[in-house]
Amino acid sequence: MWNIRNVLLASAALRAGMLFYGLYQDAHSSLKYTDVDYYVFTDAARYVAAGQSPYDRETYRYTPLLAWLLVPTTFQPQWLWFSFGKLLFAAGDLVAGWLIYSVLRTSYGGMEKARALRFAGIWLLNPMVATISTRGSSEGLLGVMVVALVWAALKRRAVLTGVLLGLAVHFKIYPVIYGPAILWWMEGRGGSAGGNVGGSVGARMVGFVSWARLKFGVSALVTFVGLNVWMWNLYGSPFIDHTYAHHVTRLDHRHNFSPYNVLLYLTSAPAPPSPSGAQPPAQFAYASVAFLPQLFLSGVLLPLAFAKWDLPTTLFAQTFAFVTFNKVCTSQYFMWYIVLLPFYLPTSSLLQRPWLGLAALVAWVATQGAWLHQGYELEFLGKSTFFPGLWASSLAFFAVNVWLLGIIILDVKDRRAEKQEGKKDN
Repeated sequence: MWNIRNVLLASAALRAGMLFYGLYQDAHSSLKYTDVDYYVFTDAARYVAAGQSPYDRETYRYTPLLAWLLVPTTFQPQWLWFSFGKLLFAAGDLVAGWLIYSVLRTSYGGMEKARALRFAGIWLLNPMVATISTRGSSEGLLGVMVVALVWAALKRRAVLTGVLLGLAVHFKIYPVIYGPAILWWMEGRGGSAGGNVGGSVGARMVGFVSWARLKFGVSALVTFVGLNVWMWNLYGSPFIDHTYAHHVTRLDHRHNFSPYNVLLYLTSAPAPPSPSGAQPPAQFAYASVAFLPQLFLSGVLLPLAFAKWDLPTTLFAQTFAFVTFNKVCTSQYFMWYIVLLPFYLPTSSLLQRPWLGLAALVAWVATQGAWLHQGYELEFLGKSTFFPGLWASSLAFFAVNVWLLGIIILDVKDRRAEKQEGKKDN
């Protein structure tokens, strides 16, 4: 009998099996199972345990909260405690899955148990999700925050929603795109979903302001600023430089599916010296402005178009757009939208037209596999596959994701039209 308890147990067993397999692979293979980021996390935790800054560990680009959470990995014996963080991240997967099930059952659609379990299983029983968490990626913790944010918003708990958003943005920057969507969705004065009060522009602006929106905005701002002031007080400017400023100018090209990949690689190379000894001309900082189109699409256009009609599916569309157009896109980033997929999929054309869903899945996996093949030859075999292999596979994967984004936007648009018609009928 499948129920939420049994699905959670199966999910835990899947992660336990992969964790033990990872220990075996790490001990017997030159190709390690543990993600390199996990070594960065645990090294930073060692610095914290010694009373030093986590930013003394080169390439640590995260909130100190993560290093604090992983301090137990420094305990002895090391063979027993080193995997504590992986267990923590896997537990985050389970909590996020339980929250997905809870939202589907109660706050969003009121699904019957069996159907809600199937969609929650997209996250809980997904081997890709389990692999990423047991390799040592912290995305499971972020998944808990994001789904809890959806739950709190749908429950109309404005202060809790704001606190969760502030915490999530402190943990990873990208959830900031959810702020405009939640503000636009929240009920305005007089019960208007968007606060659209007739009259002048001034009247509309006044109508937009509501007690719920004020509580949400203030609690989000206080949480985010409070955490940042606390961390800055402890660690100073390295906290700002590594946790936030770094992401504007970062030039990561390894493991990067983005079409910016080759450009970032070329930009990261030092300029050749001029024969005359003159200073080479400065290059335009593409990396510093690459985020502008993605923020405009995911943080402005999509929320304004759809958020007040369907918040969870809008958050999914925003996240998918953000990852698709991000200048750095690794496998971990796919977790950002997969955790929201169960809210979009039930009414999507990908399920209503199975051939379309199958074609989309095959195209997404095939183009990702083509990139991974080129990336493996580059990073492990030392072959120069930048052009045309890596470049072409990046463009193909990007094209598939843009096509999928178009399908998602059309589906959310159709859902908005259905709700508008229902509102008229009422």
